[in-house]
Amino acid sequence: MSTLNPWGDFGIKDYSKLIQEFGITPLDETFEDLNDNKYYRRGMLVGHRDLDKFLSEAKSGKVVAILSGIKPSGIFHIGSMITAEQMIYFQKKYSNAFLFYSIADLEAYVDNGQSLDKSDEIAIYNVADMIALGMDPERAVTYKQSSALAVSDLAFIFSDDVTFNMLVDIYGERKISLYFAALVQAGDIFLPETKPFNGPKPVLVPVGADQDPHLRLARDLAAKHKEDLQLIPPSAIYHKLVRSLTGDDKMSKRTPQSMITLSDKKEELKQKIMNAFTGGRATIKEQKELGGEPEKCPVFDLYIYFAKDDMQIKNVYKECKKGVRMCGGCKNEAYGLVSNFIEDHQAKRSAAMNEAKALLKNGDSLVLKRPV
Repeated sequence: MSTLNPWGDFGIKDYSKLIQEFGITPLDETFEDLNDNKYYRRGMLVGHRDLDKFLSEAKSGKVVAILSGIKPSGIFHIGSMITAEQMIYFQKKYSNAFLFYSIADLEAYVDNGQSLDKSDEIAIYNVADMIALGMDPERAVTYKQSSALAVSDLAFIFSDDVTFNMLVDIYGERKISLYFAALVQAGDIFLPETKPFNGPKPVLVPVGADQDPHLRLARDLAAKHKEDLQLIPPSAIYHKLVRSLTGDDKMSKRTPQSMITLSDKKEELKQKIMNAFTGGRATIKEQKELGGEPEKCPVFDLYIYFAKDDMQIKNVYKECKKGVRMCGGCKNEAYGLVSNFIEDHQAKRSAAMNEAKALLKNGDSLVLKRPV
């Protein structure tokens, strides 16, 4: 069996192969409860693990948790935004849902060589982004891994349940520090089920599809600690990875021109979009005769992420395929959509900075407690 690298810069070319190989359940049209989720309607959500069980518990009124996080190696880009929006969607949908947001500063230290002090600075912006995107701070816990005694305790407990060969099978050959980062992430995933947060409960983890190895490890650990810690296997919902503006399979923080961030200035944003790879033909004549290929186009993808109306996306797709839409005009239109969103978001984020500092400080104090 092949492995996925959740720390890599490479995308996923074939989601159906991924789903089949790793036993992920396809996210099909049977989930009518998700029809109000724009990413579900627009085909961005591709698979899940036990999502049906989580939704059943959430609808019953039982207290549930949504957990994900960010490696604070940089400011939010579109991929970060999609994960955040999925967390916030479920928090808003269920009044009995609590959101847990982990700032993975320990992972940033071992994977990116970034100091904890630098992560402290970025973390405030990351939490402010969450608030600006609509997170309800009254039902949210945000914290840094380096502050979380409960998380590190769980990671140590879990380390007794894994072998080196098991980690190699899941992740491939990596640095020991990354294997331990994976155990810390397992600690993150089970934090909502610990005693300080009123014990076991269903947890949903929205992430990009390349993060599935962490969920497989966590679900295996849950089975091993079903009796002593009474852990419930986490559910997961997976979104497609955001395609790079250069046409590569995955947008990367390590390549600034490949990604759009929620901190881009207008002139920088326009330059990125106008220079982006497209699914257009080599000449206008060929475009009119053959039509474009929006399936390959990162500019078309921007409509999926930012258009308010599904019909606009459908019309852009049809016009491109018929050859009546040219790439220059399409880029300008996409720039307008993205620019308006980011300008509004930046104003909301600036207004949320003080609240983000207070929320992060409070969360750091909450996770100092022993997990059991």
